[in-house]
Amino acid sequence: MIRISRALAVATAASLALAACSTGGTTAGTGATGSTSANPSSAAAAKGDGTLTIGTVLPQTGNLAYLGPPEFAGVDLALKEINEAGGVLGKPVAKIDTDSGDTTTNIASQSVDKLLSQKADAIIGAASSSVSESIIDKITRAGVVQFSPANTSDKFTTINDQGLYFRTAPPDKLQGRVLGDLVVADGNDTLGILAMQDSYGSGLADQVTKTAEAAGATVAERVDYDPKAADFSADVAKIKVKNPKAIVLIGFEETAKVVQELVKQGLTADKYKWYMVDGNMSNSNYLKMPKGTLAGVKGTIPGAAAPEAFQKRLLAIDPKLTNYTYAAESYDAATLIALAAEAGKDDAGTALGPKLIEVSKGGEKCQDFKSCADLLKAGKDIDYDGVSGPVDFDDAGDPTVATIGVYQYGKDNKYDAAKAIEYRKGNIAG
Repeated sequence: MIRISRALAVATAASLALAACSTGGTTAGTGATGSTSANPSSAAAAKGDGTLTIGTVLPQTGNLAYLGPPEFAGVDLALKEINEAGGVLGKPVAKIDTDSGDTTTNIASQSVDKLLSQKADAIIGAASSSVSESIIDKITRAGVVQFSPANTSDKFTTINDQGLYFRTAPPDKLQGRVLGDLVVADGNDTLGILAMQDSYGSGLADQVTKTAEAAGATVAERVDYDPKAADFSADVAKIKVKNPKAIVLIGFEETAKVVQELVKQGLTADKYKWYMVDGNMSNSNYLKMPKGTLAGVKGTIPGAAAPEAFQKRLLAIDPKLTNYTYAAESYDAATLIALAAEAGKDDAGTALGPKLIEVSKGGEKCQDFKSCADLLKAGKDIDYDGVSGPVDFDDAGDPTVATIGVYQYGKDNKYDAAKAIEYRKGNIAG
C-alpha cells in the first residue's frame, strides 16, 4: 500500500468543499459546463424531436486508441440498460458512434459534422482534452451538449461553453496535487519532468511542479516535448544531466518511446523512481518491452477502479476488454444525459444542460437509470450516484466529488490498483 503525505491526510480530514484528463451508427441506448450560466444564451432554444440521440466521438484511432474500447463499452452498457428499462421519453435512445482520432488529424471535426447533421442531441467525447478543445465551439454553438468521460484539462472549468459542456473526470488540478504529493511522500526531494507540450501535458506538469515545490522538493529539470518528435534522446539527456531522484512522465502513447530512451541512457526504473499519469498508464503499450522494465513504476488515474460486478457487465458487451479506464465515467455520462432528458421531458441539447446539474445532486439518491427514472415519473427530485462516484456537478459542469486512483506496475509491465483516495473540491482551490 502507498502512504500519502501528511498534507493530503490533513486535506482529507478537513473535508473542505470538492476535489478533485466502434464504428458505424446504431440504435441502442448510449455520453463540464464552463463558466457561463447553465442556461445557454447564444445557443438557440429548441424543442427536441422526441427521440434522444447520443453521438460518440471517442478514440478508435490515434494515440489514445487504447481508451476507446472501455469508453465505448461503458456507453453501450448504459444504453442497453436504459432501453431495456423503456428508453427515454417512451422511445429507445438512438446512438451514433464516430472516431475522434487525435490532434494530428482532423477526424474529430469531421465526426462532429456527421453527428450534427444526424441531429445528435448530446455528444460523448472526446477523450483527449486537446481534441475536445478543438471541437467544443462547433458542438455547443449548435445547441448540443458535449460530455466527456475523460477530459481533465483545467481550461474547461472556465471555457465559454454556452452552459453545455460537462465531464465526469475531475480537473488536472487534483491529479497534479495527488501525484506531486505522492512523489515527495516517496522520499524524493528532486525530480525531473518529461511532459508532452499541449494543454493536458503542460497543465498537469504545472500542477505537479507547484505541489512538489510547495512540499519542499526541487524540480531539477522540466522538458515540455513535441509528442510527434521522432527522437527523444535530447529531451532525456537534459533530465540525465540533472540526475533527479524521481522522473515524472506525462504524455500519451509516445511515452513508450520516451521509456525506451530512458532505458538506453541508463535512467532505468530500478535506479530512479518513475511516475506516470492517466494518459500513459497503459496495460498494453509496454508489454513488448523486457519484463521488469516498469516494475515498481507508480501512476495516477482519475476515478476509482471499476468494480468487479461492473467489469462483468462490461465484458458481456465487449468480451475482449482488458482495460477499464474511464468505462465507469462513460457509463455515467450516458446515464446522466438520459436522466436529464427524462427530468426535463425534452431531448433537445439546450434543455439537457440545466437538467444535468439538477439530476446529479440535491434530491433522493438513486444509482441506476430505472430506479432514477421511476422516481422522476413519481414527481421526485433525484440525486444520481454513479459507478464512477457521486458526480454532483457544480455550475461549471465539473464533478464536485472525485476519486484519484494510485497504481503500481509489476514485473509483467502491467499495473494493479494500489490505493484510491477521495477528495473534496476545496482541496484543489488555488
